[in-house]
Order: sequence, then C-alpha cells, then structure tokens
Amino acid sequence: MFAVGLSTLGAEIAAQRLMAPFFGSSTVIWANTIAVVLLALSIGYWLGGRLADRRPERSALAALVLLGSGLLAIVPFIAHPFLSLSVSAFDELSVGAFLASLFGTLVLVAVPLLLLGAVSPWATRLKLADVTQAGVTAGRLYAISTVGSLVGVFFVALWAIEAIGTQRTFLVLAAVPALVAAAQLGPRWLVVPGALVVALALPVGTTKPGNVLYETETAYQYARVVQDPDGTRKLELNEGQAIHSLWRPGTVLTGGYWDGFLVLPFATGSGRPPARIAALGTAGGTVPRAYAHYFPSTRVDAVDIDGELFKIGRRWFGLEARPQLREFAQDARPFLRSTDERYDAIFVDAYRQPYIPFYLTTREFFSLARSRLAPGGSVIINVGHPRDSQTLEKALSATLGTVFKHVARDPVQTLNTLVIASDAPLSAAGLDEAPAALRSLAGESAGRLEPALRGGTVFTDDRAPVEWLIDASIVSYAAGEEK
Repeated sequence: MFAVGLSTLGAEIAAQRLMAPFFGSSTVIWANTIAVVLLALSIGYWLGGRLADRRPERSALAALVLLGSGLLAIVPFIAHPFLSLSVSAFDELSVGAFLASLFGTLVLVAVPLLLLGAVSPWATRLKLADVTQAGVTAGRLYAISTVGSLVGVFFVALWAIEAIGTQRTFLVLAAVPALVAAAQLGPRWLVVPGALVVALALPVGTTKPGNVLYETETAYQYARVVQDPDGTRKLELNEGQAIHSLWRPGTVLTGGYWDGFLVLPFATGSGRPPARIAALGTAGGTVPRAYAHYFPSTRVDAVDIDGELFKIGRRWFGLEARPQLREFAQDARPFLRSTDERYDAIFVDAYRQPYIPFYLTTREFFSLARSRLAPGGSVIINVGHPRDSQTLEKALSATLGTVFKHVARDPVQTLNTLVIASDAPLSAAGLDEAPAALRSLAGESAGRLEPALRGGTVFTDDRAPVEWLIDASIVSYAAGEEK
C-alpha cells in the first residue's frame, strides 16, 4: 500500500511534467491530468474489489502490481510519439489543448494507474481476518497508502524531477512497487525491478528533433535553441509552437513583433524614448538587447520567472551584461508588487503558449501596473492569438479600459497584436519622434495604429477564463467561424 501510494501520486506529478513540454502547465492541463488519474484510480478500485473476491491470494495481487509497474516504466519511452500526435492534432486540426492533452494523458498513464488502483481494495480483503476489525484494518491501510502518496509527491516535486529528470523519475516510481511485488512472488521475479534499475542508465532521448544548438530542462520548462540555415537562432519553450526569442546575424531587428516594443512607447507623445522600462517575460532577451543597441541610456529591468533563460540569452541571443540592465528571476506580478520603481513603459510578453497567465490579464494586475508607471507612462502587451481571432484581445482591451484612459492597438503580425494603454493620449503622430534609425519601423507602426477593439469581457482575479477562451477561439477558427 505504501509503495503503490508513492507511485500513483508521484506519477501524477511526473505525468504533468511529461505533458508540459507539449501543452504547457495551465489550469486546464492540470485538470486533465488530475481527472484522468482520478478516473483511472476509481475504475481500479472497482476492479480490485471484484478481483479480490475472486482470487484472495497475495501472489495474484503481487502479479498485478508487477504488471502495473512494468507499464508505468514504459510511459516515458512511448511519450514522445503519442504526445507528438496530440500536438499534431492541436496544431493542424485545432482541437485545442484541452482535448489534445486529455488524449495524451489517457494513452500514457490511465492503464498502469488503473492496475495500481486495484491494490487498495485487494490488500484490504487480504488483510481482513475478522469483520469486527474491518474499520481499523481499512483505516490503517489507507493511512499507510496516504503517507506513501505524500512521500511520492514530495520526492518527485522537490527532488527527483530536477535531480534525475522525468524519464528516470518514472523508472524509480515503477521500480519501488515492482520490488515489493517481486519479493512476494519469489527471487526469480526480482529480475523485473532489477531491469528497471538498470534502465536508469539509459540515455534520455531528445524531446524534439531539429538543428538544435542547445537544450535543457529547467525547473519550469523545456527550452531549446535551434538555428536555421541562414544562421537565425530561435528560442523554443515547451511545445515549440511559438518562438519566444529571435536572433538574426548582423542585425538587432527581428522582423517580428519584438521590434514594435522599440517604437510604440512614442505613441504617448512624450517625444523621447522611455528612460526606464520593465520587461515582464524576457525569455532570451530580444527586447532588452534591442534597447541596449538603440537606446543605450534606457534602464531595463528584465523579469522572467525562469532564471535559466537569462543564461541562454547571454550565450545564444546576444544579451550582454551592462549597468543599465538588471535581471530578476521572478514571476511578473510578485515582482511588480514588491518593487518601488516607476517606469515609463511596462512590457508584458509572458506566454506559456498558447496561454498567457490569467493573473497577468486582470483588472487588478493592470491597476498594479498603473501604480508603477511614471506620469504619462504606458503598458504594452503582446497579445498572441489564433489567426483572425480577436476574442482575447477584446477582453484585454476591455479590461485595460477600466484602468487606463486610453487604449490602442497595433496589429503587428497575423498572430500577434501589441495593445498599448496609457493615461496620456495615444496617437500615430507621436511615432514621428522615433530616432532616425527606427523611422521606417515607426512609420509602419503608425500606419497600423488604431483604436482598441470593443466588446470584450472584463477580466478580474476572481474570473479570468483565459484557457477556455483561447481553446474556444481555436475551435471556432477550425470550424470556420468569423472572429
């Protein structure tokens, strides 16, 4: 009971880690993982009760545990093809991360957890010698199982994932109950947990193919740097459906939405570049690097929850240490809450594709951001969205409109819109004050600048259904519905 409790709850945490590189770790994805685990365990309890009455034998129970452990050990080795299929459905069929991740979780962990779930009623049946002691016996066994579950959760979350990686974590979680089961079946069966221990030495496969310069699994996500034949470098996080930083040889400009952050602050009519900015969601440092080149006197507070990305930025994306740059490995909202600085511009570009964290989309967050702005300052948000979908942008614009006097939009790319909000009037004329080196870029932005979209729902900390809204947008796009 202890060993199986350890493995089942540990596998739940590890399964989410396995899913995150493909689908992220939003509330919806977590809900899928938890739901599949609970469903598998529920069916396992029912099945275990029936089998226990038919074969109240310790050896039969041990054989079931050994089979479930073996299937659990296979999970990390078959994960890539099945989750790639789920990502393909997400990307090409546009069924949404909810359905795609649900399919992936069912395929990977439902069966082994179902078999391990059968242990609880079966073990209770074997241990129960006197019906008058049924309550005490059942209570004791479930307490032992729960303690095992606690150990499994903390073992995986606090040590195993970072120390030995996801693949080896699954192998350890499978080896523990396999060892206990093999001890019940006899010495010859010890070959099974022995094989699982030997499998710990197997090299960890690459999660995604490609011309990879560097890849790592940080405390928060999977990250890799890929290089195109022309020398362009891209930073991919988790699922790889989006590029989070870009570096082109011989130029600071990217040709992407990042360039818009250089000129859009001029829309406030200040006539000067921002003296101080906070970049919330820095990734590899594309925007701070560009500011260092074009506005070397601008002080930049670069914020990202994953400190490893700063190291990647310095090594692969030209992010250089300088007095004007300060790096903060913090979550964006706690950072804003704790700082006493006042900024001329706050940039928000914090995605775990395709979702923006809900707590960075609410009225309360934008009120906090407004309190950290200098007079006439602006907040600029990169709104990523499915093609021709405006639902998320409308919601963010409506929410910003409850905090700021003026909101405008720059539809910089098909899948990206920069939304700017300020208490100062916003106009395309202000972009004429951009420096000569950026005049062409500013002119393009001025030609696109227009009033914010209307009709969105205001998000609050209590209700900000970002994940469902984006999934619904993807499904609507797949069905051919308009905006």
